[in-house]
Amino acid sequence: MTVTSLKSMDEIRQGGIFALPASPSLKAWTAAWSEACTGLKCTGISDGFFNSLRILVPSVALSIVLGAVTGYALSHRRIRGGNVLFAALLLGAFMPYQVFIYPLVRLFSAVGIYGSLAGIVLVHVIFGLPVMTLLFRNYYSSLPVDLFKAARVDGAGFWQIFFYVVLPMSTPALVVAAILQITGIWNDFILGLVFAGRDNLPMTVLLNNVVNSSQGEKLYNVNMAATILTALLPLAVYFLSGRWFVRGIAAGGVKG
Repeated sequence: MTVTSLKSMDEIRQGGIFALPASPSLKAWTAAWSEACTGLKCTGISDGFFNSLRILVPSVALSIVLGAVTGYALSHRRIRGGNVLFAALLLGAFMPYQVFIYPLVRLFSAVGIYGSLAGIVLVHVIFGLPVMTLLFRNYYSSLPVDLFKAARVDGAGFWQIFFYVVLPMSTPALVVAAILQITGIWNDFILGLVFAGRDNLPMTVLLNNVVNSSQGEKLYNVNMAATILTALLPLAVYFLSGRWFVRGIAAGGVKG
């Protein structure tokens, strides 16, 4: 993909898919970012990049916060109906998205948030909550119970224990949660296509429009450059925080 993105179309037509480019050029990358047609607009996938960021940041933050609080409440707190709630969340985690799309479209249309930024953020938070709750519940269940008992003896309440005892020890789980949510939300296509609306289409949707465009010449170098640009963020997240991911998964898998 990288080699092809650095070639001209004349060189690509000559074959030699793995051959290094004779005259490497970044023109395809520039075209993919700011000139490629994503439908009626030929402004590249740059708009989708900023749309994806606007969707990603609140979705990741809200889903992690809610998952951490819910996971803590279900791990060391005796809550009436807590096991039923956890079972319902797990059931939701294993059901395919397609089952919920039509009901959510009708519901969001009724309340007036369909096709808006708030709507797509809420969808990602809803679908991310089961996995986030499972991750944090397992991680917090592996922490020593005596820590929580000592905090309660000292008079600490729910939120004091969460902020001053639990969160400082949650770095591995937070990193794993961030990696899962960032890559999952950034790579999402179907939910962004259905719920984001025309003004908030994420990068993956615009990439699909670029690659599958049937107008004019098929620019394989531009398609490859656009694909790599779309994948850069999740790749960077994995490479920069891979060891934390393994550590957090191992820490959260001690007890279930």
